[in-house]
Amino acid sequence: MNAETLDIVIVGGGLVGASLAAGLAGSGRRVALIEAAAPPQTAPSWDERCIALNHASRRIFEGLGVWDAMVADAAPIRSTHISEQGRFGVARFTADEAGLDALGHNVPLRAIGRTLWDRMLALGGTRLYCPARLQALAIGDEQAELTLDSGQTLHARLVIAADGAGSRVRELLQIASERRDYAQSAIVTAVRTTRSHRGCAYERFTPDGPIALLPKGEGDKTCSLVWTTPADDVDMRLAWGDAAFIAAAEQAFGERLGRFVELGRRQAYPLARVMSEALQAPRVLFIGNAAQSLHPVAAQGFNLGLRDVAAVIDVLSVAGDDCGAAALLQDYAARRRDDRERIAGFTDRLVRLFSNRVPGLRGLRHLGLLALDLAPPLKDAVLWQNLGLGSEAPSLARGAR
Repeated sequence: MNAETLDIVIVGGGLVGASLAAGLAGSGRRVALIEAAAPPQTAPSWDERCIALNHASRRIFEGLGVWDAMVADAAPIRSTHISEQGRFGVARFTADEAGLDALGHNVPLRAIGRTLWDRMLALGGTRLYCPARLQALAIGDEQAELTLDSGQTLHARLVIAADGAGSRVRELLQIASERRDYAQSAIVTAVRTTRSHRGCAYERFTPDGPIALLPKGEGDKTCSLVWTTPADDVDMRLAWGDAAFIAAAEQAFGERLGRFVELGRRQAYPLARVMSEALQAPRVLFIGNAAQSLHPVAAQGFNLGLRDVAAVIDVLSVAGDDCGAAALLQDYAARRRDDRERIAGFTDRLVRLFSNRVPGLRGLRHLGLLALDLAPPLKDAVLWQNLGLGSEAPSLARGAR
């Protein structure tokens, strides 16, 4: 089987890898995408899993030419409401404060994935290996050699690992990662409520972990529900009947949206923080969950990964013939270091602070929420960080391309 020679090979065709493939399609570079699963084919449903995109992510998708195709399925988030169970301190953020029509949008994963693949295929120029798995990776001075499970060999100037928290690329290169198991899972489902969400996304911290309700596009009384659950309680909560689950979720969340009157399918995802010790290696870049996989609190993980994509596009836009040159890889790592460390630290501190049952911390958490709502400089800093504009953002995130 003849080896194929390419400029860039993206390993992993999930949302982050597909975003990069769509961004590079039509660029004139020879690009291939390796993905283990078949392309997304999920049919729409009212309780399908969604992801919250912040304003920077919307701009990136606009720059990639895909936002208009997915916005019909998106529910705008016009405000956020952060609270702690049993305390009256609340932090609120609104789109009006930021001078925007929305802080972000809650979008079905199905709509994002399908739109990205359609865009990539429409632009052409991307060689697809799907379904296919990476079996071996050898790095040379001028190119990398990738071997697939089919026996096919690819040569590339640059390999971009977008293959998740358990990255095969990272494993083959023996690059270590730091893992923190939170001993929690996120139970994800959807609910219909008796009161309108009015475009507000709620995050309520409880001793067991946060419970979040976000607007969904199926009506003003339909929400995505993400309930962080101790590992020991996950099987029990999944086994409950709908009525028991609804009653417990209502008790944890409170009465701001009235009663929960219908429940969707429940799925659970174990939660851990996985931080790659490197963002680049010779001929290789790491993006998305292959670079850092975060707790879903504050909905930062995918948005951070999408800024990784935008940064790759930035550095490649000024690259010469050798798109895997060491200086380019170092530039990418330098551009992403501060944003990555700040967001990873922010989400980790939130999880540990609000899941800690030490009595004295309750008062500090309460005061922190009050200070966040009442101190404009602190509030503005957190707002712009959550919008994805808290540092020198990539060109696409600034709407500059």
